[in-house]
Amino acid sequence: MSEWGIALIAAGSALVGSLITGWFTRTAGGRQAEAARHAGDRQADAVLDTVRATLEEQRAVRVLDLRRQTYVRFLESAEVVSLSWRTGHDQPGDRPALQRAFVAVLLEGPEDVSRAARRLVDCLRDASSPDDLDHARSEFIDAARGTLSPPGGGQLPSAPTTTTRPSAPAPGAS
Repeated sequence: MSEWGIALIAAGSALVGSLITGWFTRTAGGRQAEAARHAGDRQADAVLDTVRATLEEQRAVRVLDLRRQTYVRFLESAEVVSLSWRTGHDQPGDRPALQRAFVAVLLEGPEDVSRAARRLVDCLRDASSPDDLDHARSEFIDAARGTLSPPGGGQLPSAPTTTTRPSAPAPGAS
């Protein structure tokens, strides 16, 4: 074979080899691009899921915070009316403030908290005994705590429902 023939065969072989290599490279590149696109889609979905979960948790915390404020306002109003009843120093705005706070609890709910609030208001209206009043207050606080558990099933820290008196005088007291 002549040198030209050998050169043509070598050139043809190189050309065919380059075409085959290019074809496989393009195919592999397409598969890699498709895999990268799917990975990007999965990553974007994961980010969106995280953002949705965070927003839902923040919404739940805001709802719990609004409920907590409503319940505290009601308890404060109930305490004012209770103290006024015990001391005999009623103020003209005490009972209307209690009624407004009670209506807010009725609107906020849930039903077990509304029932406990109604019992506490009834005890205040009927001038019930201090024990009945303390029981109704404790019942409301327990019901309110049950609805104020934070997202994820955690519990709120406990706080005493009644005040305690020290049994011995403080050091240095006479």
